[in-house]
Amino acid sequence: MSQVLPLPIVAGRSFRDRYGPWALVAGASEGLGAAYADALARRGLHLLLIARRTEPLEALAASLRAAHGVEVRTVALDLAADDVGARMAALAEEHAIGVAVYNAAYAPVGAFLDRSMSELQRAVDVNVRGPLACVHALAPPMVARGRGGLVLMSSLAGFQGSPRIATYAATKAFNTILGESLWGELGARGVDVLVCSAGAIRTPNYTRAAGAEAPGTMEASAVAEQALHALGRGPLVVPGFINRLGGMLLGRLLPRRVAVRIMAKNTQDLS
Repeated sequence: MSQVLPLPIVAGRSFRDRYGPWALVAGASEGLGAAYADALARRGLHLLLIARRTEPLEALAASLRAAHGVEVRTVALDLAADDVGARMAALAEEHAIGVAVYNAAYAPVGAFLDRSMSELQRAVDVNVRGPLACVHALAPPMVARGRGGLVLMSSLAGFQGSPRIATYAATKAFNTILGESLWGELGARGVDVLVCSAGAIRTPNYTRAAGAEAPGTMEASAVAEQALHALGRGPLVVPGFINRLGGMLLGRLLPRRVAVRIMAKNTQDLS
């Protein structure tokens, strides 16, 4: 984990003062989720870490307690579960959750017709129903307190059609529009909402799936830091200059058929 640093100051107040003492990270066991947890702990927030697997959660929690002196609690929960909204609402009643990061994602890779319906449905459950239920459960107490922050992880894959990860890309497009819409709704009520639309990130899952690194591949810690720095400054952040340039080209400037073909070349080696 990173060394303990002075707490960042946001608009004249510390991050903790601005948002509150507790942060929740969904999909926290490794990779980007663990990086978010570390970045939030360095900002002085206590943590609720959520993921399916207990052992990596507990290992991360022990490391964060030792490194940053914050309280860390873990919840083993499948974010595709039917009761995820109720579980999140219960956690919100027990803790003053000031920041929530929905990082969990499921990405079935391969030709759409070769993937089973159960795989595709799980992608929708984790990537769409999960964040929808979590935000619906966690945002009301934030609104009642007049402060809070919500971060939804999206992807450059959702800026245009992305062959071989079609369902994943479609779910990420949903998260982008949901987050931007909530930024417009909740900002006036004291809740900052941010969509972090990332490119390739050096995580265990990406390393296992990719044959070679894509241009602009970033460290998870850098993505988490840029996202938290951007919270409260606008509805969308694309970490990394190369990724911002690529997102502008693919999502705005190139004809759609060209953008889809470029993405097809980038995803052809994923497994």
